[in-house]
Amino acid sequence: MVRGFILLQLVPGLEKDALNQIRMTEGIEDVTLVFGRWDAILAVQAKNINRLTNTIMKQLRGIQGVAQTETLVATDY
Repeated sequence: MVRGFILLQLVPGLEKDALNQIRMTEGIEDVTLVFGRWDAILAVQAKNINRLTNTIMKQLRGIQGVAQTETLVATDY
């Protein structure tokens, strides 16, 4: 399993609909709203790095209202 965190910027005025779709996206385990440069931090889990990439590139970035993402892949150290 691959775990990660996605920092997310949303388009003003489209936050509510975007967040509803994000919460329904497979692999998204938690959505935390924050203040600052980013609007939300998503906890995500996928079977492998290819599935994580698919979740980000084809699903999250395709949601109207998602302006920008930055992905942090977690590691066991």
